[in-house]
Amino acid sequence: MSYQFTIVVPVYNEEDNLLRVETELLAYTKIATRTTKILFVNDGSKDKSQQIIEDICTRNPEFSFIAFKDNRGLSAAIKAGFDYTETELVGYIDSDLQTAPNDFNLLLEHIGPNDLVTGVRANRKDSFVKNMSSKIANGIRRSFTHDGMDDTGCPLKIIKTDFAKRIPMFKGLHRFLPAMILLQNGTVKQIPVQHFPRVAGEAKFGVWNRLLGPLMDCFAYLWMKKKYINYEVAKKD
Repeated sequence: MSYQFTIVVPVYNEEDNLLRVETELLAYTKIATRTTKILFVNDGSKDKSQQIIEDICTRNPEFSFIAFKDNRGLSAAIKAGFDYTETELVGYIDSDLQTAPNDFNLLLEHIGPNDLVTGVRANRKDSFVKNMSSKIANGIRRSFTHDGMDDTGCPLKIIKTDFAKRIPMFKGLHRFLPAMILLQNGTVKQIPVQHFPRVAGEAKFGVWNRLLGPLMDCFAYLWMKKKYINYEVAKKD
């Protein structure tokens, strides 16, 4: 089958969620507005995630995987997913499924004139502390990047693959994907999406890496913005 859209699913110790991921993403492929495949990126899980992933990929041709030798973090997993994508569009969703795969269709409606479309979690089902720390972190990041995005931490995004592959990712930069597309003179858009409580597994981020970590990353972004190389070829022979 000729696929048009790859969904990257970063995984770190999510053995309790993966069968649900299989069910929901397989169901989404049946209604997706672009022919869709799924790429698991196992970020060095220590539980049974890898065996479950391999079983899922064996019984479903729409699923494939890459597995890291060691744990390298969410940004590395997302970058690897971008690097190994061969379709014209790439998206990602967290394996906790607090966002709905079906909402990819909402984002796909807007990807034509835009180079990145991101979800904004409406009526978030997280704790007060998590919601407030994310709100503060997003405000700080916006003041540095001026990207106009309200919720860059939303784990539901679609990017044109040629833009995604040019993003100079480093640890923490998954929160700055819209800003990194703007550095390429691309266009970005945000769309409200559903949000649900986590039903299994444990959250991988606390107040430190949701609030103070991103503040330090803002300075890294400013350095990168100053040094970023961007060009267009007018002619070639």
